[in-house]
Amino acid sequence: MAIHVLHYLHDGRAQWGVVADGVITPIPGEFSSTGAFIAANPVERLMTLNGPSIPESKVQWLSPVTTDQQFICQGANYRQHMIESGMDPDVKKFNMIFTKATSCIVAANSAVVKPDAVRLLDYEIELGLVLKRDITSRETITDENLHEYIAGAVIVNDYSARDIQIPQMQFYKGKSYRTFGPVGPYLCLLEKQDMPKLKELVLTLTVNGTVRQNDTTAGLVYGPAETLSELSGVQDLRTGDLLATGTPSGCALSIPSPEKQRAAAQLPEAEKWRLFLKMQEDRPQYLQIGDVVEAQIVSYDRSINLGTQRNLVVEEAA
Repeated sequence: MAIHVLHYLHDGRAQWGVVADGVITPIPGEFSSTGAFIAANPVERLMTLNGPSIPESKVQWLSPVTTDQQFICQGANYRQHMIESGMDPDVKKFNMIFTKATSCIVAANSAVVKPDAVRLLDYEIELGLVLKRDITSRETITDENLHEYIAGAVIVNDYSARDIQIPQMQFYKGKSYRTFGPVGPYLCLLEKQDMPKLKELVLTLTVNGTVRQNDTTAGLVYGPAETLSELSGVQDLRTGDLLATGTPSGCALSIPSPEKQRAAAQLPEAEKWRLFLKMQEDRPQYLQIGDVVEAQIVSYDRSINLGTQRNLVVEEAA
């Protein structure tokens, strides 16, 4: 059975608790990181949790992934998003991996700060997976043993400054501004029998109430098992680290057609990027000050409901 956990601030202290129907049952103990919390709290233990409860409305949300964990991301990992990004899904044969600065991680209801220098602020709803154990050598991970590696799931919004990311070829910089990584509200801890539902999650993102992104995780090109197997041959991963699995189609970003790209390739570099930025600035989908972005991820049977992120876009403080 899936267990929904909230990391929150109450009476001046950061705590963890099991959430059900708007009520929190606090989990005893002090945990300095997401990894420490997961290591000390197997799902089976939390199923029998009891004690005094508090209304969720009385607490302040915190990110269920703490900033001392790694924030690893997959790019162009839904077929339709690959197409709208100017890629041919039948030709691209690699798993695009990048990272975000963990200092961009904030709570799910935090404001998103649009830096003065950023003109093209985009949204990207993503399923985030939180690791259950350390991985320090190459391992073969499959759908059958995935439950040994994945503790649970969260919502991630991979906010992106497209005018930094693309013309400057700066994925890390363009996606790592402070507040560009809301996580949560809930960390849904999963058991072995819950793992198939990771392929049955519905992702929905709205801007000012209008649906911009709507897809299911059945559309993932490189799944969690395949991705973690690949990463295990590259780097160490730790309990509590976050893997954001990519975003569906519907982002504000629009990539020129192959014909226009070939024509632009003949132009001087500065002119090529001037035209690209002009094309993007004509698109009203990019976020502006005052916009409200909401993101939800829910399984078909609603046994997994990762809650609702709500982010108000605000200007950078003077």
